[in-house]
Formats: sequence, structure tokens, C-alpha cells
Amino acid sequence: MFLEPSYRGQRSGWIEVICGSMFSGKTEELIRRLKRAKIANQKVQIFKPSKDTRYDIIKVVSHDENAVRLASYKSK
Repeated sequence: MFLEPSYRGQRSGWIEVICGSMFSGKTEELIRRLKRAKIANQKVQIFKPSKDTRYDIIKVVSHDENAVRLASYKSK
């Protein structure tokens, strides 16, 4: 899952989509994967719409209050 594929010596990234119905654990899974990638010293980016201020402005927060802070935040 976290092994970066290489094609003819080139390294490339990928996008993974986590989908499901409401309260199915999508944000929990996203936070879990981000924490694992951080432990593995991998480069990751997470994006959050500026309109999404439900729990926090600069963190992605699950319903269980697990959170991960965005690397950079730009306010309008």
C-alpha cells in the first residue's frame, strides 16, 4: 500500500480515494493512513476545502475527534 512504484527508474505518486456513506469511517481511515505515512517518512499532502469549518479551520477532524493538522493553511 505504501510502496512507491518505480517505472524505468522514475518515481511517481498516486491518488487514493476513500469513499463510503456518512459515518462509515472515511475520515478515520484518512487520518490512520496519514499517520502511517508519516511514520514511514513518506511525503503526503492533504487538502481541505476552506468552507469546511465544522470542527476546526486548520485541522481535518473525525467525528471521534481524532485530528490531523494541515501542513499549510492559507486564509482568504
